[in-house]
Amino acid sequence: MPNKACPVVTRVTDGRIEILAFKHPTAGRQVVKGTIEPGERPSDAAVRELAEESGLVATDSPVLLTQANNLPVGDTWFFYECDVKNPIPDTFSFFTQDEGGLWFRFFWHDLNSELDDKWHPLFHDMLSIIRPLIMARNA
Repeated sequence: MPNKACPVVTRVTDGRIEILAFKHPTAGRQVVKGTIEPGERPSDAAVRELAEESGLVATDSPVLLTQANNLPVGDTWFFYECDVKNPIPDTFSFFTQDEGGLWFRFFWHDLNSELDDKWHPLFHDMLSIIRPLIMARNA
């Protein structure tokens, strides 16, 4: 199975750590992620996927949060904390070329809030891996 890169974008609002997420029109709520292309470094894939799926441009080099091999899909996932060049609004939409063109509707999710059934099941597992790492980095 192909490995995945996941750019993690966070912010702190009123003392709460939030993670950038989006509503996929057919596959529930998610965070940005994508396949690492052959020969591509995982960090470069994270920056590319962030731009392709959200239109956001990462600054500097992303920081590796962790590498996870224990997600149910069997891939190796690389999680990179990414900063972006411009402030990000509370909500926005982006038209991605995924699956022939889709509107992704972005929002911020409070990391202290559990995920509900509107989230794709894979992301429940993913968030349980990265949540403590993000909380520790922002403590």
